[in-house]
Amino acid sequence: MSLGRTAKKRPERAANGARMRPAGKPAMPLTASRPELLPGGRDRQFRHLVHALFGFAAHHERIRTGHGRVIGLAGIEYTVLISIAHLAQDGDVNVKTVADHLYLSGAFITSVTRKLLQRGLIHKKIDMEDRRRVTLTVSNKGRAALERLAPVQRQVNDAEFGCLSQREFELLTDIVDRLIESGARAVVLQNYLLAEAERRS
Repeated sequence: MSLGRTAKKRPERAANGARMRPAGKPAMPLTASRPELLPGGRDRQFRHLVHALFGFAAHHERIRTGHGRVIGLAGIEYTVLISIAHLAQDGDVNVKTVADHLYLSGAFITSVTRKLLQRGLIHKKIDMEDRRRVTLTVSNKGRAALERLAPVQRQVNDAEFGCLSQREFELLTDIVDRLIESGARAVVLQNYLLAEAERRS
């Protein structure tokens, strides 16, 4: 070892292999309690996952905005347009269909579809027997916009998810679906706990 260079001190580790907290550093409260989320008894990996999800979401939102910009739409307008196009392959599409698919409120989707209607990108058909029933379809103009976007979209999507094998892609899809379900339960629980805290105060 050359003069003037000191050896890098290795972090101390507990008997279970977990990195020990440096002396004098105050302990942070754990942000989860399930053992599966606490490798080595610490929540550092859990915090990494949560914050990494924020990072991925930020990148994906920029990509969605870019997709929309190619065809002159806001990101959410593009998302609703392409959702209607793909959902229509499996049957009739209405506001509730799109709202459930995107986990958004019906009122919000109604507002977005109104803008797409004004641009002539979708059609709205009212059932004459039940005027409450409205079917949404993509117009020729809307389909042409999606076809114009597709070559750029394919390149960007391939790059965004290029790190995944087919097995990883299938596994990630399943994990995300389950996280959405457990996330919905977590929101209900949090709302209950907040209401209880407010009631007690």
